[in-house]
Amino acid sequence: MIRTKLLSVFISILIGFSAFGSQILVPMDQTQKNHLKAYGISYYVLENDVSLEWLLNYRGGSFLMPHLAAIEDELVIRGVSYEVLADGQVNDIKRKIASPEANQEVVQLEVAPKIAVYTPDGKQPWDDAVTLVMEYAEIPYDKVYDSLVLAGGLAEYDWLHLHHEDFTGQYGKFYRAYKNAPWYREQVNTLENSARSLGFEKVSEMKLAVAQTIKNYVIGGGFLFTMCSGTDSFDIALAAHETDICEYMYDGDGMDPGFQSKMDFDESFAFEDYEVSSDPMEYEYSAIDGTDRHRKVTESNDRFSLFEFSAKWDVVPTMLTQSHEKIINNFYGQTTDFVKEYVKPSVTIMGETKSLGTVKYVHGEMGSGTWTFYGGHDPEDYQHRVGDPHTDLSLYPNSPGYRLILNNVLFPAAKKKKRKT
Repeated sequence: MIRTKLLSVFISILIGFSAFGSQILVPMDQTQKNHLKAYGISYYVLENDVSLEWLLNYRGGSFLMPHLAAIEDELVIRGVSYEVLADGQVNDIKRKIASPEANQEVVQLEVAPKIAVYTPDGKQPWDDAVTLVMEYAEIPYDKVYDSLVLAGGLAEYDWLHLHHEDFTGQYGKFYRAYKNAPWYREQVNTLENSARSLGFEKVSEMKLAVAQTIKNYVIGGGFLFTMCSGTDSFDIALAAHETDICEYMYDGDGMDPGFQSKMDFDESFAFEDYEVSSDPMEYEYSAIDGTDRHRKVTESNDRFSLFEFSAKWDVVPTMLTQSHEKIINNFYGQTTDFVKEYVKPSVTIMGETKSLGTVKYVHGEMGSGTWTFYGGHDPEDYQHRVGDPHTDLSLYPNSPGYRLILNNVLFPAAKKKKRKT
């Protein structure tokens, strides 16, 4: 915080005394010592009203920023690799990027997005990969939950991440394994009390209202990112807006016998034509999840591949897939990835495991905003289970799986148009 204030106070002075005719390149290829903290540096620069450039597909998606003493000090403090380039070197790089033959592009990053994480009280940063990596990268965020969302609080934020939540109102479908566990009972009690206080008879009704509010946030220009069960449960809740898919142990009454025929896939973001699980004891929401397919392979050969896009024409998916690796280690979650046949044709697929018929990483537009779904729980914990120790990201500073998350965090900084509220 002190360093941030100092940069804000002296930024105009530092510009005058910076090394004349030079800029800082933060490489994002294999030469980078800490890819994850490099994103934090970029956010830090934006947060202090200094613009920078994202060199898409150049050395792994490098960052170019002014050569200011305060920025250079911060790079040293955080252990991020960098190079000081003369203006002539920078101009040469940009000429090469501008060549029609080069699948590269320069994108201006201008304003640090204001970030919110939808998560209940009591959750620690390591309970969720996104909060974990933002803490590690030193990117600030606020926590929001049901009451604030329903009160219109999302209007203050540019980017929203959904903690691995169950928007269907079935408490993660943990009933069979954990119905007597204190943490499960406490979760049910807390959510039921919250629903009543907000005027809803059921948790499922409250979560549907929250999901619809988040959908409207995206339509108005917001940026949504979510992983694991925050992906399919969110989409399923939207599609099930006219029916009841919860059994009695979840909401006090039975499922609607005709629920499958009443699913309205036009209301959802990413998926269609799937069957919802009718077994309340099954640890699964629907046929969307591809977890079972990964049991055909072993950890050593379970991978997903990133698609390559045209940097000059498909700028958004190119930004979201920046990485120094194109083949990435897979990882489980309650929703590990998505069966390809249930993904809507309008969705942009950015990562897939072709041999299993699953997609890992997808993106789309909704109204004036965008959304990105990323399957799995923790990119550096292959089979994360309830109660497992949290990942120490200092051991994985160059994680390509975590880089995909941080691409999404910086993405709104490249959007110049104002979000509608």
